[in-house]
Amino acid sequence: MSEQQPDAFDESDAFDEIVDAETDRDPDLAVIEAGSRTLRAQAGSPQADQVPSRPADPEVDRALREVEADLATRWGETKLEPSVARIEALMDVLGEPQRAYPSVHITGTNGKTSTARMIEALFSAFDLRTGRYTSPHVQSITERISLDGAPIDAERFIETYNDIKPYVEMVDARQEYRLSFFEVLTGMAYAAFADAPVDVAVVEVGMGGSWDATNVIDGSVAVVTPIDLDHTDRLGTTPAEIAAEKAGIIKQGATVILAQQPVDAAQVMLKRAVEADATVAREGMEFGVVSREVAVGGQLLTLRGLGGEYEQIFLPLYGAHQAHNAAVALAAVEAFFGVGAGDGRTLDADTIRRAFASVASPGRLEVVRRSPTVVLDAAHNPAGARAAAAAVTESFGFSRLIGVVGASDDKDVRGFLEAFEPIFHEIVVTQNSSHRAMDADTLAAVAVEVFGDDRVVVEPRLDDALEAAITLAEEESEFAGAGVLVTGSVITVGEARLLLGKG
Repeated sequence: MSEQQPDAFDESDAFDEIVDAETDRDPDLAVIEAGSRTLRAQAGSPQADQVPSRPADPEVDRALREVEADLATRWGETKLEPSVARIEALMDVLGEPQRAYPSVHITGTNGKTSTARMIEALFSAFDLRTGRYTSPHVQSITERISLDGAPIDAERFIETYNDIKPYVEMVDARQEYRLSFFEVLTGMAYAAFADAPVDVAVVEVGMGGSWDATNVIDGSVAVVTPIDLDHTDRLGTTPAEIAAEKAGIIKQGATVILAQQPVDAAQVMLKRAVEADATVAREGMEFGVVSREVAVGGQLLTLRGLGGEYEQIFLPLYGAHQAHNAAVALAAVEAFFGVGAGDGRTLDADTIRRAFASVASPGRLEVVRRSPTVVLDAAHNPAGARAAAAAVTESFGFSRLIGVVGASDDKDVRGFLEAFEPIFHEIVVTQNSSHRAMDADTLAAVAVEVFGDDRVVVEPRLDDALEAAITLAEEESEFAGAGVLVTGSVITVGEARLLLGKG
């Protein structure tokens, strides 16, 4: 795993060619673009769209809708009973499929899915067969279960459900409560990974940690992304209380990769690690971001891993928060491979570059339209909103930004809106189709308090809200640099994505 230099790609020649081709542009901009394009050429193309459309075959689509309807009869993801008894019973009758492969387990408040995608890309680049389980989905339920870096196809999703359904019904009959929607999906994921079979599973918790349905795996690496206030009615009202629940994924003898945390949350995590005799690597201490600079289509990074530094990494995602997610992902993969400080080993730098350059994270500051530019971001709590606002300011430089916000009714919408107030010139409040969606008029009342009446437009239908926002952005003319940011909920982003022709 020593570092090797490429011999089939002359970076200097390619760099000079791109700069020469950009002679009509500002020379500094030409050099920046040349650098990022050179790295992308070396690393390969980013992943294809990771959000599948509905099946083209009418029969397959019908069968998938039947599975979705069946799952919808169960407890939704917001109705929880804090116990892993049902999922343990399901694993038992399925023959413990989650024991068939090693796992990396991810918890935290924000950044879990993007970090999981980065870890998956790194493992794939090192020729490991991967399974990834993440939630919620942006558009298609099949996104939640991925094999080899892509969502499983609808046929396989249906087959997996039908395979485990008799065992699910057996467990239902023996338990006080039926298995929930999320518990059944978790069982499907673990069964699909064992059937593949995968070399490693990358598993994101649904909520919390200790009693989350995913917490029947023995994650040799436990990853904790930044903890902040979210789901406070279920997890606790302080970072420390939330951390106590999330620390439940730390298993005996595991390695814990700890992103930067509030002090009280970090203390809880470290105490749990000591109790579990786990090894801890902390961002800012054992690993971290050495440097980062904005590049065309993303950013250029130097990361310090557990074994050493990795330079000239192109990450096609925006924002400082994604750079920190990348550092966490790198450390997690190093830990999985047994790379650590003082052992003199690093992972192959070219493979690392190729992996990061391939990463895609749909719905995370994703550009889906130009003229005007429309960006989608699934931020849904104040911490996520602050990260998104900083990233938009840094990476896009809009002369005028129109927000489209559709939120869930159980979120801190005031804190969320206050985070975006400095960068939104105007805001169009709306609602998505979920039963959990906050009523547009209720959201508007809060928005008026934050933005003032003259900056708030109300459009209850999301399609009308998008049209209104694009019209407002176009008022500055096509070349004025105005943009639209759609945010507030993964569901809002997924529906906007469909309306804008993606998927």
